[in-house]
Amino acid sequence: MSEPVIHPGAIVEDGARIGAGCRIGPFCHIGPEVVLAENVELKSHVIVTGRTSIGEGTVVFPFAVLGEIPQDLKFRGETTSLEIGKRNRIREHVTMNCGTEGGGGVTRVGDDGLFMAGCHVAHDVQVGDRVILVNNSALAGHCIIEDEVIVGGLSGVHQWVRIGRGAIIGAVTMVTNDVIPHGLVQAPRGKLDGLNLVGLKRKGVSRADITALRAAFQMLAQGEGAFADRARRLGDETQSDYVREIVTFILGESDRHFLVP
Repeated sequence: MSEPVIHPGAIVEDGARIGAGCRIGPFCHIGPEVVLAENVELKSHVIVTGRTSIGEGTVVFPFAVLGEIPQDLKFRGETTSLEIGKRNRIREHVTMNCGTEGGGGVTRVGDDGLFMAGCHVAHDVQVGDRVILVNNSALAGHCIIEDEVIVGGLSGVHQWVRIGRGAIIGAVTMVTNDVIPHGLVQAPRGKLDGLNLVGLKRKGVSRADITALRAAFQMLAQGEGAFADRARRLGDETQSDYVREIVTFILGESDRHFLVP
């Protein structure tokens, strides 16, 4: 394994653990509790502080700040952390904060994500794998973003909101309630306008499952009874794992209401 390459203009504080093959560019600042796994690259002018770990193969671009304290007035200096997974691409001026005691203490980011310039991941957020945050989008505290979600540019996600797997949020959208898996949300105040059919087709989801999802969406939109009651009936009737995923998401615990069709 190759030794890490650290530019003489970088500051790596005593106690930091730097994995084999890491590359740390000029004017980076690495705090004493930081752990970088193998082959992490920090381009230049990157700050990694707090109790932050970054998984192997992740690349961080200039002026990103990872692991700073939460932007939360309730934070009182308790020991919390930020965990970033493998092979992420974290672009310029991205900020990711550590957790808070009241939110579980850990902000987590999964593997293979793309975080475009100016994005923000707030305290206690849980981000899944293969997530894309487009330029200047922001996740408020305690959000749960499941795998393969795309959040459009200049969009904001309200605190405590859950966004289900494979959902897509259009640009310049404010999301204030939970979004079902594979949902399509757009408009300034965030309306659930349909399913992420393009994403489903790109993943190779079968025509039968897509047909089942479209029928499920219609039932959620126009069926009798409350939204949760419609979801329970779907769970009893469907043979599609994709529809069952939506039902499980709707019936799960949440502090928010849902965006409904």
